[in-house]
Amino acid sequence: MEINGLPAHNLIIHLTVVFIPLAALFSAVYAAVPRWRWATRWPMLVSSMVALVSVIYAWFSGRHLRDERLAAGLDAVRFQSHQERADILLWVTVVFVALVLFAAWALGGPSALVSGRGARGNHAPVIEWTAISGLLILAVLLITMTVYTGEAGARLAHGG
Repeated sequence: MEINGLPAHNLIIHLTVVFIPLAALFSAVYAAVPRWRWATRWPMLVSSMVALVSVIYAWFSGRHLRDERLAAGLDAVRFQSHQERADILLWVTVVFVALVLFAAWALGGPSALVSGRGARGNHAPVIEWTAISGLLILAVLLITMTVYTGEAGARLAHGG
């Protein structure tokens, strides 16, 4: 897979590296600042979906690039660390987006403009704290796995 003669993987990872931190930031703000939920709900949802699509596309394009490099005679062991981390990143992103969808639904509530009391909905405290803690934990984990996966990819591409 190529885009303008360059491997698609090398280009699409930039989209991933931009939208994963954006999604994590919007979800952390959504979780931590209830008064801003009405303003961060849609940016959180959209950036999370773009992050998921970009991670999936990066994963598939990375497998395609790896297969091309293996056919050219490179050693498969060189790809192992980056591939394992990319697999983990893919699944963390899937779980993160599922939790984002749940939190947007469960913590939604009316907008602050309509209700006059902030964006707090009527829901059980267990649901609220589960969604909030899950979003915060997964946001940190998502950024951490992105850094580790990118670091392994950079070592693979540039040696070391």
